[in-house]
Amino acid sequence: MSERTLSADEVRQLYDKHGRALLAYACAFVMDVAGAEDILHHVFLRLLQKPPAVPDMPLAYLYRAVRNAALNVRRDGQRAITHDFATSDLGVLFEHHGGNREAALALQGALFTLSEEQREVVVLRIWSGMTLEEVAALTGVPVNTAASRHRYALEKLREQLKPYEGKNSKVRP
Repeated sequence: MSERTLSADEVRQLYDKHGRALLAYACAFVMDVAGAEDILHHVFLRLLQKPPAVPDMPLAYLYRAVRNAALNVRRDGQRAITHDFATSDLGVLFEHHGGNREAALALQGALFTLSEEQREVVVLRIWSGMTLEEVAALTGVPVNTAASRHRYALEKLREQLKPYEGKNSKVRP
């Protein structure tokens, strides 16, 4: 009996539902929107061309695949990692709930001032909705380390984003 694989429709549904958060996650490593898009598309193209057996947790599988692909790209020096996130056109990554583009860009700029480890945990916790246990498992660190990175990152983000506090301040990928 063969294992079931993801159908093209299931892959498309995963992309439609989680693509923006996965893109933000890839940017946590390569800090280049075009490079992150390439990574994301490569991961989904592989899923379509050579679908793996359906993993127990397809979303966790996707995050692991994006993480590995991003780290490989960065390690191989395939993409320059210089980009001005505060002034570039990153509306593709974040949308402000109330339509405040300036606040969304401020968040993006602030996010990319964090260390890679803190940025990764924030994206996984906030935009992907993972628990600290899931984040720790994905990143290979103890839960307490993941929690500390999350806490320190939020403190830094709150400090940088004080001018944007107020109602309708929710930003999402």
